[in-house]
Amino acid sequence: MSPVPSNGKDSATARILGSGTSGIAELFIFHPVDTVAKRLMSNKTSVATTGLNNILFRDAAAASFGRKFLSLFPGLGYAAGYKVAQRVYKFGGQPWFNDLINKHYKTQFTNTFGERKGKLMMQAAAGSLTGIGEVVLLPLDVLKIKRQVNPEAFRGRGVIRIFAEEGTALYRGWGWTMARNAPGSFALFGASAFTKDYVLGVQDYSKATWGQNFVASIAGAVASITVAAPLDVVKTRIQNANFEKKVSGVTVVKDLIKNEGVSAFFKGLTPKILVVGPKLVFSYTLAQSLIPLFAQYV
Repeated sequence: MSPVPSNGKDSATARILGSGTSGIAELFIFHPVDTVAKRLMSNKTSVATTGLNNILFRDAAAASFGRKFLSLFPGLGYAAGYKVAQRVYKFGGQPWFNDLINKHYKTQFTNTFGERKGKLMMQAAAGSLTGIGEVVLLPLDVLKIKRQVNPEAFRGRGVIRIFAEEGTALYRGWGWTMARNAPGSFALFGASAFTKDYVLGVQDYSKATWGQNFVASIAGAVASITVAAPLDVVKTRIQNANFEKKVSGVTVVKDLIKNEGVSAFFKGLTPKILVVGPKLVFSYTLAQSLIPLFAQYV
């Protein structure tokens, strides 16, 4: 296949291939850490009482190191579908929303925030809209989380049967998901843009170097995860229950405060922060490297 002439804009196919490949690579490297975070967030007992080993590895707690490691890969098929779709949507969706805002509402943002801050706010607002739209991928996220923390909910059923039988139940917690994604994605893209502009002095974000993207991604990721952490815990508790058990977000919040205290809203935050910096930088850098490469051929 010969390279095709560039028209100055990466094709949609190149963006899908580049971001999708980055999502697959990210999945195999970081899925175990995601499982650890989900299990810590879903744990309702004291670590001192249950033991960290039992919380993280469950049935494989007494097994060999190899079996313990493999036990951190439950729901990999669902996770693959979710992660690839999410990365393709996130990398392609946020620029699309940003273009839309620039085209129709740039004057309003500029008049309200000024030229420089207006550009940052448009990036953040586009990120927020992208995050809200992620709710369409919720069923895959639900199945991934259940496989990670509550495999008994499947009871031998395949994915097609689950979709047929559960239907809208797979969208349980959609409101809390949107409530988490809106400020989380706002903080992610907003803090990243702020770091590039005000800290690193990058005016054209698309021309940022790998090192600049590295620093900006860490700032955005830490801000995003911290802002969204409380709602993420509530969303995870709602989604990891058995399919037939309907638990409201309000009930989860009340029980969590009553039994575990306010600090429980930040369960699993430390491992998520420790991994999300390199995780986001890894996927972003890989996507930004692969998209132009694929664009030469498709």
